[in-house]
Amino acid sequence: MIRRVVVVGGGTMGHGIAQVSAMAGCETTLVDTAEPLVEAALGRVRANLDKGVDRGKVEAAARDEALRRLRGGTDAEAAAADADLVVEAVPERFDLKADLLARLAAAAPAGALLGSNTSSLSIGDLQDAVGDAAPRVVGLHFFNPVHIMALVEVVRGPRTADATVEAGVAWARALGKDPIVVNDAPGFASSRLGIALGLEAMRMLEQGVASAADIDKAMELGYRHPMGPLRLTDLVGLDVRLDIARYLHETLGTETFRPPAILERLVAEGRLGQKTGHGFYDWNET
Repeated sequence: MIRRVVVVGGGTMGHGIAQVSAMAGCETTLVDTAEPLVEAALGRVRANLDKGVDRGKVEAAARDEALRRLRGGTDAEAAAADADLVVEAVPERFDLKADLLARLAAAAPAGALLGSNTSSLSIGDLQDAVGDAAPRVVGLHFFNPVHIMALVEVVRGPRTADATVEAGVAWARALGKDPIVVNDAPGFASSRLGIALGLEAMRMLEQGVASAADIDKAMELGYRHPMGPLRLTDLVGLDVRLDIARYLHETLGTETFRPPAILERLVAEGRLGQKTGHGFYDWNET
């Protein structure tokens, strides 16, 4: 049973994973590279939980218990030394994730699971970086915002042990999530489909088919998507989606995933979506 969890990376995904882990009763450590980043991530968790209490969705006692179980740190290896599960949630760069997982594999107990929150990178390639720890590596792909979205993709790499997959599924369910198990393939199930839809929406916008708002409304009202593909891209981050699109284009070799010029341009301009205030939408007006 997973009782002690370490989440490395306190950004959009990492702080959310730490929050739901602590809410589910796990002793959780949230690690980032510097104390101000750790404090900012813990502050976002507190703000989320306070908002939940204000809206009547979280009991005040449950919030307080979760915050008691959550701590911060800047030393990932030290935090991993007694963990049952370590989840990396650092930026979507293979070299960064592979190096971190190798260090965590060396520092964590022999039975600890090693989870990657990658949304598209090969679990098999990440397993190559950890040597004999490969059977303990599993993809744990959460969705933003983590405390609201129900889906977790549990990704089985070519050398992932059955027991690792089962433990990953059980932990996701303990968090109140609804997991699916997918085999290791570029983009898995969700990113591959979601990116294809998002990139086509961008091409439609480039071609003047309709406005961003109307393209999104078509999917929201016509197909009952909770959020349109362009607004979702703003929420995820245009830079994140560009990295995934480039990776899928390179690995799958289809034009479906070639990044549209508008995406390349907006990222070059620093218009990355909600986190910078501008993307396909002006978030300062919403």
